[in-house]
This record gives sequence, structure tokens and C-alpha cells, in this order.
Amino acid sequence: MASTKPKITWKTVILPLIGIAAFILYLYLFKVDVPEIVATVQTADAIIYSAAALLIFIDTFLYAMAWRVLLTHLSVKLSISKAYLYVWYGTFLDLIIPAESISGEISRVYLVARDQGNAESGKVVASLVVHRLISMSVNLVTIIIGISLLLAEASLGSLIFNLSLFLIGSTLFFLILILLLCVRKDWTLKMIDWVSGFIERASMRRWKLKNVRGSLVKAAEIFHDSMREFRRSLKVVAVSTFLSGLSWLSYLAISYMVFLAIRFPASFRLWSVVLVTQAIVTTIKSIPLGIPFEVGLPEITMTAIYAVLSIPLNVSATVTILTRVLTVWLRFFVAFAVQQYIEIQAVRTSFERISTGKS
Repeated sequence: MASTKPKITWKTVILPLIGIAAFILYLYLFKVDVPEIVATVQTADAIIYSAAALLIFIDTFLYAMAWRVLLTHLSVKLSISKAYLYVWYGTFLDLIIPAESISGEISRVYLVARDQGNAESGKVVASLVVHRLISMSVNLVTIIIGISLLLAEASLGSLIFNLSLFLIGSTLFFLILILLLCVRKDWTLKMIDWVSGFIERASMRRWKLKNVRGSLVKAAEIFHDSMREFRRSLKVVAVSTFLSGLSWLSYLAISYMVFLAIRFPASFRLWSVVLVTQAIVTTIKSIPLGIPFEVGLPEITMTAIYAVLSIPLNVSATVTILTRVLTVWLRFFVAFAVQQYIEIQAVRTSFERISTGKS
């Protein structure tokens, strides 16, 4: 299996700078008072903001445990510490490789396979697919609850309502599509035949994929066997869903606590605003637009939605900046350190195997 070691390209540097420039331009065009933002940041409550930063680690831990529950059910043994570190490793790749919806998950398949062999790959993929379905479902429920609460208060504009409906419909469509692919084994096998056949024809038969096709078919069979295991063990899925829900609640609490840190009045409506905004932004971020560090569009989207939901524009921009410092840049530096640690440990293990004469 090929390495997942990321390659730093011009996109990794230039595109985040363009995204930051776009966000600054957005603030300028909408006449946001930047000196006021700076003054607000300087007077923010450091204790509350530090507590919000701590939630980053709690959110990631609960997310990792939700995945590990699924792995353990499939008899893939992965320690709590490794599951936690592997999720951080995936977070690093999600941030720097412009394909957030798949890069982190591919890295987790690679890491487990590197530790335990390719035979476990089908099970790992099955656990990740179920984990993704659970995350999508939790996000879907969040949008529905958020807009319902805002509708009850008659404080939801048509723009956010229509956008929410579109995202609900899109999420439901992909949920159903993925579920069908998980259930219909014949569809998966046909897809493998079609893709491998297309590659062979495109290469003018220079690439013979018979052996590769056989490995993919075997992995697909293991994958579908694993999916049947989950269908027979809904309690395991329920436990993973509960942990995923706690993880998502921790993530939502980060934004809420940032509001409190800048001394914005706490209210039940504020929770509704956070629910809707973060659910929408998370859905948009899951679209692979080719922008490393998720910079630019999420900031503009978050600031705009807060403003549409009657949060003062200066407050919206301030909360967005402080939230993204935690959810992007703090995550990046921690995830980078974890990625380096894991790769150093892998090199050390390889040297030890060579020195002891093991393959």
C-alpha cells in the first residue's frame, strides 16, 4: 500500500493565502470595523476561551472512540491511544490535502493496514463508511432541530430556510445512495468491473488489472460481510451514534463558548443559531473544493450566516475568527505533531525489524 505522506505543493501555500485574502476582502466590502474586532479579541475571557480550546481534544477523543467501537465489533484490535492518534493523523491530511471528504479516512485505512496487514482493510473501510453515515445523520438531525427552533421563534429568514432545506435534501440523497451501495453487493462488484475495465481500455491494455481486480473483489466481500455484521448488531451502531453525538455537541459548544468569551449574552436562541450555522458550514466544508486548510469559504459562510441570523456583523466576524483559530489552526499544529510522531515511530519500528532480521 502506498504511503500517505503528504506532499507540500504550491496549492498548500498559495490557496490558503488566497482564502485569507478573500475573507479580508469580505470584511472590507461589508464595512466591518476591524479595530473593534481587535479590541474585542484583546478583552476576551481567557479562561472561557481556554475551555473552548480544551473541547477540541474532547471532541476528537469522542470521535475516535465512536470509530473504535465499530472497529472492535469487527474484531479489529486497535488501542484507544492509537485510535485517537490515527484520527489526529487523518485531521492533518484533511487540512492540507484538498479532498476533505476522503483524505483523512484513507489515511486511517492505510495506518491500520500498515500495522495489521491489508487483510483488515475491508473491515476498516466498513467501519469508516458506517462512521461517516452516522456523522452525516447527526449533522442532518442538527440542521432539522436548529431550523425548527428558529422557526418556533419566528426568527428564520427565507435564505437560511431554503439553504437548510437544500442541504437536508442533499444529505438525505447521499445517505440513501451510500446505504444502497452498502446493501447491494452486486452494485459494488459491477462498479469494480467497470472501473478496472475502464482503466485497462484507457491504458490500451498495457495495464492488466486481473490481480488487482481479484484483491478488490475480496475486499468488497469482506466489506459487505462487515456491513451485515453491523445490521445484526444495531446496539453497537447505537453506541457509536451516542459517542458521535457527544463529539458533535462538544464541537458545537466550542462556538457557543467563544460567544461567551467575548461576553455576548447567553441565551437559548444563541444555541439555535450555533446549531444551524455549524451544521451548514460543516456540510459545505465536506465538499472537496481543492483548498488546503479549509480557508476562505468557511469563514465567509460562517460570518454571513451569523449576520443573517441577527448577530451583529462585528460580533459575527470576531466569533468566526476566534472559532477558526481553534478549529483549524490549533487542530493543524496538534495534528502535525501527531503525524510526525507516528511517522518517526514507524521508521524506528522498521529499523528495529531490520536489525533483528525480521521482514
